[in-house]
Amino acid sequence: MKLARRNFLKLAAGAAALPAVSGKSWAVGYPTRPVRVIVGFPPAGFTDTTTRLIAAWLSEKLGQQFVVENRPGASSNIATEFVARSAPDGYTLLQIGDGNAYNATLYDNLNFDFIRDITPVASLITAPFVLVVNPSFPAKTVPEFIAYAKANPGKINVGSLGPGSPSQLIGVLFKSMAEINLVTVNYRGIGPALTDLMSGRLEAVFTSLASVVGYVKDNKLRALGVTTAKRAEISPDVPALGEYVKGYEAAGWVGLGAPAKTPPEIIDVLHTQVNAALADTAFKARLADLSLDPFVSSQADFAKFIRDFTEKWRNVIRAENIKPE
Repeated sequence: MKLARRNFLKLAAGAAALPAVSGKSWAVGYPTRPVRVIVGFPPAGFTDTTTRLIAAWLSEKLGQQFVVENRPGASSNIATEFVARSAPDGYTLLQIGDGNAYNATLYDNLNFDFIRDITPVASLITAPFVLVVNPSFPAKTVPEFIAYAKANPGKINVGSLGPGSPSQLIGVLFKSMAEINLVTVNYRGIGPALTDLMSGRLEAVFTSLASVVGYVKDNKLRALGVTTAKRAEISPDVPALGEYVKGYEAAGWVGLGAPAKTPPEIIDVLHTQVNAALADTAFKARLADLSLDPFVSSQADFAKFIRDFTEKWRNVIRAENIKPE
C-alpha cells in the first residue's frame, strides 16, 4: 500500500508539472505563424512609425512576420477592444500608449478595462512634447513665459488638438501647476495650429517635439521647454519645463500590449527582443531621427508605470472636468 501510494504521488506530481513544461515548450517555438500588431491610429505619425520599426525587428529576429494592422477610430478604443477580446495566444498584439491611459477616464462606457484586459509586454519610446511659441513672442524662456502670463491673464492663446487630446491635457497640467491663466483654442489637426502659430494668430502650442523640430531648427518657432522629466536626448539644449515648475512631467509614450492571460513565456520572448532592439545602436539612431527617446523598463516596472500614469491623469481630467469631443 505504501509503495502504491508513493507511486501515485509521483505520478500526480509529474502530471502537475506538465502544463508548465508544455507552456515553456510552446514559448520556445513561438511564433510559428504571422503575428498581428494592431494600431489604433491611421498610418503615419510617431505611434504608427514606431510600431512598424519594432515589428520589422521582431520579424527579423523571430522568423515570422509581425504585420502591422491599422484599426483607427474612437481615439484607439476600437483597436483596444478588438485586442482585449482576442485569443491570448501571442498572435494578436496591441500598440499601447498614453492615449489608452487618458481614455480610461475620458470615456464612461467602454466595453473593456485597459488595466485589467491588456497585459503590458514592453515599453518602446517616450515622445517628448514641447512648448513652442512664435519667435516674436516677448518671452524667450520658461520663467519669462510664466511671468508674462501672470501679468497678462487670459491673453495667451494656446493651440490644442481638441478636448481630451494629449496637447490639451499636457497644457492644462502646465497651466495648473504654474498657476497661470491660458486660453485654449481647439484645432482639428496640428497643421492648422502651427500655421496660425507661425503667422502670429496664436501665441503658443504644446505638441510633440517630433512635429516641430524642423521648424525650431529653421528658427520659425522657438522651443521654450520639453515636457519630459529631464531634457530630451535629441534636444539637450532645450530645458525641461520641470526645471522651472517643480514636479511637472507630461509626455507621450508607446509600448506593446497583449490580451490578458497571454502566457508569460510568450511575453518574455517579446519583451527580451524589444529590449534588445532598444539597446541596438542602429535602432536607437532611427528613433533619434524621429525625435523619440528609447523607453527601457522591466515588465513589472512598465506595468506599474501604466497604473501610476493612468491614476495621475485620472486626477487631472476629473479636476478640470475635461470631456472628449
